[in-house]
Amino acid sequence: MISGQKIDQLTKRLQEKLNWDPDQIKISPLSGGYSNLTYELTFGQQKFALRRPPHGYKISTAHDMVREYKVLQSLEKAGYSKSPKVIYLEENEAVLGAPFFIMEFIEGKILRANSSLIEKLTSKDFQKLSIQTLDSLLDLHELDLRRSGLIDLGKPKGYVERQVIGWTKRYQAAKTDQIPELEKVAHWLHDHLPNSTDVSFIHNDYKYDNLVLDLLDGIQVKAVLDWEMATVGDPLMDLGTSLAYWSEDQDPPILKLFNASHYSGNLTRQEVLTYYEKNSKHTLENMLFYYVFGLFKVAGIAQQIYKRYKLGQANDSRFAPLIEVVKAAGKLAQTSIRTERI
Repeated sequence: MISGQKIDQLTKRLQEKLNWDPDQIKISPLSGGYSNLTYELTFGQQKFALRRPPHGYKISTAHDMVREYKVLQSLEKAGYSKSPKVIYLEENEAVLGAPFFIMEFIEGKILRANSSLIEKLTSKDFQKLSIQTLDSLLDLHELDLRRSGLIDLGKPKGYVERQVIGWTKRYQAAKTDQIPELEKVAHWLHDHLPNSTDVSFIHNDYKYDNLVLDLLDGIQVKAVLDWEMATVGDPLMDLGTSLAYWSEDQDPPILKLFNASHYSGNLTRQEVLTYYEKNSKHTLENMLFYYVFGLFKVAGIAQQIYKRYKLGQANDSRFAPLIEVVKAAGKLAQTSIRTERI
């Protein structure tokens, strides 16, 4: 929650910068995400979303609001139709205790694995959603990088190796339990780095609950949210992370809590790969590496959030079982390496 004092500072700032009447400004938290915080901000009849980092233990790049703001600016310039338009950036931490930005509020539904929305969706709906989800990802991977300025938001050369090194360090820094499987997976990734030359703009956390859905006319992907980890790099790293979230019916129950992809009608992981390869210019070589990396990254993200919970910096009850996600992702990665199956 934002304290009354901070709300007063916020409304005063918005009056100064946007000429908004403080008496017409209201703010309330939106539930759902595990990392950065999102609030519904209303000014009169207009509705916006405000994004700020979580309190306490920080994950530097994932909580860089200035960078996420610039990502959304560049996506708009590049003509990507499914990213929210940004309104205002505040870099002065004195206002809310951290930088924040305001963007348009996208009306629609968010599909989470435990959502009541699932009961309203048929197998055909899930099949359609699967394909639309992949089409939106493919559109992102084909964006022009130069004219839009997106190329300036990352360093594609050596990206895969930096990600493996970076996520290994982040996991080690956030580690609270000894999990041998993840130690072995980290070594395997270092030893099996692919020779990657493909470059695209990538979301890096692309899954169902980061999509806004329009259900008024069938089911449509209306917008993609949570761009804090977006950058320029190997598109198969993006696909691998999505596959790691893309749970199937036989996967560990704890991993099915984070994506509704295991319900009837959804494409399987293998069908996802087939569809992506058929509709893109990218050759899906070494996909086992990218999938295993995705699982290692999912484990790292869960571990970082769990550490905040263990330190008492976040009291959300959803964070308590995240250590089981870390363990399950490590075991699934080890199984995939052993069986050479995704």
